Amino acid sequence: MWPFRRSNPAVNGSAALGRRGERLARQALRRAGLKILSSNYRCPAGEVDLIALHPQRDGDVLVFVEVKTRASDFHTPPASAVDAQKQHRLRRCADYYVAGRPAAAELPLRFDVISIVAAGGKPPRVEHIEDAFR
Repeated sequence: MWPFRRSNPAVNGSAALGRRGERLARQALRRAGLKILSSNYRCPAGEVDLIALHPQRDGDVLVFVEVKTRASDFHTPPASAVDAQKQHRLRRCADYYVAGRPAAAELPLRFDVISIVAAGGKPPRVEHIEDAFR
């Protein structure tokens, strides 16, 4: 950090909450049988929080996951932040990911959202919304 800039506890707390949320999301995906392929995948179109492979009887599915973590859902649930613009950006990121991996082009794609409410003093509430949008 720049030595003359004051740290902003609100921003630092928000980043820590986001990291905790992504860790909880990875755990939830692994428990559901998915294999994490990438975390924080960056490309010219933006960033995808998690990319996973979901083994299925009729073939594997490539899953792009947006993680939304909030300290409270008093005003709106975290998943509501994945609006049409964010969905478009995630689709474009998926196109970049698949374009760089010929084997991935053969797989069906799915877009999931993991919504986490980590209210102070309570166990976090993790909701995995499969196939949240197309």
